[in-house]
Amino acid sequence: MPINAKKAAIDVVENQWGQDLITSWNKHAWIDLPTTVGEKIAPLIGAEKGQVICCDSISVNLFKLLASAFQLSTPERTIVLSQQDNFPTDLYMVEGLQQMLGSQQCALLTCDADELEAMLQARGHEISVLMLTHVNFRSGKIHDMQKLTQLAHEQGVLVIWDLAHSAGVVPVELDNCKVDFALGCGYKYLNGGPGAPAFIYAAKRHIPNLKQPLTGWMGHAKPFTFDPNYVPDVGIKKFLSGTPSVIAMAVLSAALDLFEHVTMSQIREKSVAMTHFYQCLIEQSQTLSDLVMASPITSDNRGSQLAYRHPQAYALCQALISHGVIADFRAPDILRFGFSPSFLSFEQLFDSVEKLKAIIESEQYKLPEFNRKQAVT
Repeated sequence: MPINAKKAAIDVVENQWGQDLITSWNKHAWIDLPTTVGEKIAPLIGAEKGQVICCDSISVNLFKLLASAFQLSTPERTIVLSQQDNFPTDLYMVEGLQQMLGSQQCALLTCDADELEAMLQARGHEISVLMLTHVNFRSGKIHDMQKLTQLAHEQGVLVIWDLAHSAGVVPVELDNCKVDFALGCGYKYLNGGPGAPAFIYAAKRHIPNLKQPLTGWMGHAKPFTFDPNYVPDVGIKKFLSGTPSVIAMAVLSAALDLFEHVTMSQIREKSVAMTHFYQCLIEQSQTLSDLVMASPITSDNRGSQLAYRHPQAYALCQALISHGVIADFRAPDILRFGFSPSFLSFEQLFDSVEKLKAIIESEQYKLPEFNRKQAVT
């Protein structure tokens, strides 16, 4: 939690909400938060002004983008192509749209990551959207955004990139790669806190022709005229739906101020050094020899995370948490370590490996309390 984020939370609750009440929509520019936060995120993902808006969640925003993309496509293009191990919510949202429209108008097609190029070549004339996550949530493997976007465009396919594990830690160049759409969350490497709002990127060349389906009043060209007929905003604000979550956005906005003092290349440099350091520590330990790397071996091909397979991954994760080392378990057998360069130190990484070695050597992970499945893993 950034210090500024905590201060912002206190200020917005005690002063803005607590003292100024609803006058804060004007006095403290609450109404502008989706735009101002979006503009703070834009340079972190290689986007010019006017193309990023902060709102809702990844799932809701993906529904908006999928529906918008289909409207830009042609009727014979009915397929959304993705990879089988994409983050599940992305696949679920396509399935939901498929249920609504019918499989004759929208159908999900998945394949292995190494089959994507061949699938684009073979069935590109049927595909409306290529939907991929830039950094895989399990392994951390990075897709070649520029190459895949170009291949898709050569087949007339629109592209949606999920930046959940990229934004704020991996340099991204959406404009330079001529990406059509992207989205991401504010609660991972952007440090916006639990449930922080997500963001949408839409290339400016598409915005005038887009019609997103969740036409709430905040996406209206003039919401406070209370016109009974919907007229969408002409810019990126057309992706807004309901009233913004002011407290959450104010916290995220403050957290993003950290990036004013550091470049994405500097963040990436430290991230690469950290994952390499951690990888070496584990490889050099005989105690940790049962941990099998599930991430790409070279740091250039992975995001800011390392994944290891282990038959007792869940219990190891819970035991680590009890020692103050917060890792993730990802079914069925992945122990995942995320490295946030903005606040982690190399000393902390070294200490965490020492604790992991002690847990395995003592077989502490076999204790019953570390093997009881919790609601959030």
